[in-house]
Amino acid sequence: MVKYIFAIVISAVISYLLGSCNSSIITVRLMKGEDIRKFGSGNAGLTNTLRCFGKLPALITLLGDLLKGVVAVFICKFVCTLLDAGIGADSDIRYIGYIAGLFAVIGHIFPVYYGFKGGKGVLVGVSVFLVIDPAVFGILILIFAVMLIITHYVSVSSITASALCPFVTFFMRYFAEKVPMNITLLHTALTLPICLLVIYMHRSNIERLKNGTENKFSFKKKEE
Repeated sequence: MVKYIFAIVISAVISYLLGSCNSSIITVRLMKGEDIRKFGSGNAGLTNTLRCFGKLPALITLLGDLLKGVVAVFICKFVCTLLDAGIGADSDIRYIGYIAGLFAVIGHIFPVYYGFKGGKGVLVGVSVFLVIDPAVFGILILIFAVMLIITHYVSVSSITASALCPFVTFFMRYFAEKVPMNITLLHTALTLPICLLVIYMHRSNIERLKNGTENKFSFKKKEE
């Protein structure tokens, strides 16, 4: 039991600290000498970076946010393997990836380095699945893309993908991969805090959607 607790605590600390490295804040400050949180929606994330500072800072932000989630999971899986903290007959260590993802998202949203004011955690949350389960990652990206094409709202796309994530995880684990029910339920349950946190962080977007004031996304640059 001690080794599991130790693996979880170490993973949580490492992931939170990595998650706190906000790519949007760092990129805009280095490239433009500005604080992204003082522009547009005030959100330190990809969409606001794209709208306020253009494609290159947004691309770097995208890569940075994806990378820190991936790195967090890899490090924590290594720690888990080192401690021999796998569970079940197959010594499953994927559970630690979800824990790493959760705390990386928490770090992104409440970064210790930036006064606990960060982004909404969508990219970091999604990147976790790139390492844990590429198939789930692919399905979530597809859901996001389809919803973005249909609605033109990044917020609606993010919320929809987050809401469907536990169902996709359960289906892929139990039916596609034939993972035992107890491990499947554990993995599914561990996706819930990540998804609920991401949805909660979109509460202002939900309010704007109700009021009809939410900005639509377009790849085309608006004419002056």
